[in-house]
Amino acid sequence: MSSHTVIDNFLEKQQFEVLSKIVMGTDFPWFFQAEINENDTNRTYFTHVMYDNYTANSQHFNSFLNLALLLKPKALIRVKANCYLRTPRIRTHGAHTDYKFPHKGAIFYINTNNGKTVLESGKEVASVANRILFFDSSKMHSSTNCSDQKARFNINFNYL
Repeated sequence: MSSHTVIDNFLEKQQFEVLSKIVMGTDFPWFFQAEINENDTNRTYFTHVMYDNYTANSQHFNSFLNLALLLKPKALIRVKANCYLRTPRIRTHGAHTDYKFPHKGAIFYINTNNGKTVLESGKEVASVANRILFFDSSKMHSSTNCSDQKARFNINFNYL
């Protein structure tokens, strides 16, 4: 796999609309995180872990299973929805790796906003609805919040 691949309009429109309504809907539970990662302990965000430790642990996981299977994983490690709230200016979060061992990552963007993902190479990938980014999430990367929408929503996949 090259350092990264970006695919726009990854899902069919109807399938994407179903998933975006789930994530941005009023019934989707979000859980407060007191820090972004070990390298950024001063900022907070919200997550919803649908799959972790080789176990589905959310009633919403099945809604995202078809999307996960499109990644053609040998094994899923984690599927996590992220919600970064708007601030007056964009803030780049501390660089981190998702796991220390070799694995693959994909970020599926739920809404278009001025936030981004910053890869180890310095390449910035804009948050565009129905876009997916494939990359090596065992390499350093950063997220940002946004300043032009209520929040930045994405789904993070880690897999083998």
